[in-house]
Amino acid sequence: MAFSLFGKRKAEPDAGNELETSREVAAAQESEPEKRGFFDRMKQAVTRTRDSFSESIGSVLALTREVDETSLAELEAVLLAADIGNATARTVIENLRQQGLRQGIEGGEELKRLLKLELKAVLDGVASENATPASAPEVVMMVGVNGTGKTTTTGKLAAYYVSQGRSVLLCAADTFRAAAIEQLEVWATRSGVPIIKTKTGGDPSAALYDACTAAKARSSDVLIVDTAGRLHTKTDLMKELDKMRRTAEKLVPGAPHQTLLVMDAPTGQNGLQQARLFTEAAHVTGIVLTKLDGTAKGGIVLAIATELGLPVKFVGVGEKIEDLLPFDSAAFVDSMVK
Repeated sequence: MAFSLFGKRKAEPDAGNELETSREVAAAQESEPEKRGFFDRMKQAVTRTRDSFSESIGSVLALTREVDETSLAELEAVLLAADIGNATARTVIENLRQQGLRQGIEGGEELKRLLKLELKAVLDGVASENATPASAPEVVMMVGVNGTGKTTTTGKLAAYYVSQGRSVLLCAADTFRAAAIEQLEVWATRSGVPIIKTKTGGDPSAALYDACTAAKARSSDVLIVDTAGRLHTKTDLMKELDKMRRTAEKLVPGAPHQTLLVMDAPTGQNGLQQARLFTEAAHVTGIVLTKLDGTAKGGIVLAIATELGLPVKFVGVGEKIEDLLPFDSAAFVDSMVK
């Protein structure tokens, strides 16, 4: 009679189990290139951050034989230079300090391993599952200031959902900015999805009403709403955004199910104040961080998690339609810290 090391009897071979196992292995093998491709794209996106960050952190770790206050102070300076933010840097360094006091940290490589765990913990601490509506459509509202790539991101997000096998309807509710509707129409064509629109200068809540009605009638899986780029200081525009939220909720229970704030990664810490005010006014549930490939300070991802308490849901890593990636904390940290 055969037993495992844990004292349990081994299961007898079963043809059905073997077939199921082989299918699982095949599925895992098929998904491996996709996972590898995702990791490589994330790695490429944070090249500028990694080059500056890793060079600085490497000089600290190379001289670290025993972790002490000096090495921790130098590491904190490196974190701040990457735009991780004061609050995040203090938390990470204090956690490393306490771990060093409890059990010691042996050299630079061990410090780097623990640093990666701490950074991932910051991101995972605000991770959240998307609210799944009881019935379609899932309403996703896109908000943000002008110039962050909000309309472009809306189009790319539509393409992403289509690639996941979901039917999508776009709503052009940015009726203030000249050519915004035409721009979203171009992205709708590229993504192969229909669009509900009104005239420039029209009532965005009316456009949203029509879009919610159409999405329900067509049994669309997802309705993505492109709102006008708003300055956080414009009270009337913020009130309009709140009106749109209430309009969506009347027609689709629980809507909007996601409110994504589009932020421009290169703005760094300067964008956080705008994000705080948007979060209050629009009930933001997640961040889409654009132009991550264009900044040497990708640590803003961690500052967002700590200071806003919000997860980064997607990152923009290029100009192509497929250059919007769902955010993955492990891939990001592994790509950033080498």
